[in-house]
Amino acid sequence: MRSRFSAFARGLDTYLLASWHPQTRPPELELDDGLAWRRLQIVDTVGGGADDATGIVEFRASFREADGVAGMLHERSRFARVDGRWVYLDGEILT
Repeated sequence: MRSRFSAFARGLDTYLLASWHPQTRPPELELDDGLAWRRLQIVDTVGGGADDATGIVEFRASFREADGVAGMLHERSRFARVDGRWVYLDGEILT
């Protein structure tokens, strides 16, 4: 989760696509260059241990838009282990 946040913050679309589950990965990403990701807060985790095949991470990510407006993304994300690597499966936006 932290590496994906860093990749969003740095605009690394190639890394993001590589860290996405093959069954749910979009064909391409269009990242917003005007969005500055500021902070990641991990709220909760379920599973995701050394012997687990799946895990869940609930997080809040703060950002600032190009016009200075601050915002927050609150999501509960599902991850799966594929070929020994954790990949993002999907997520539910929370309010």
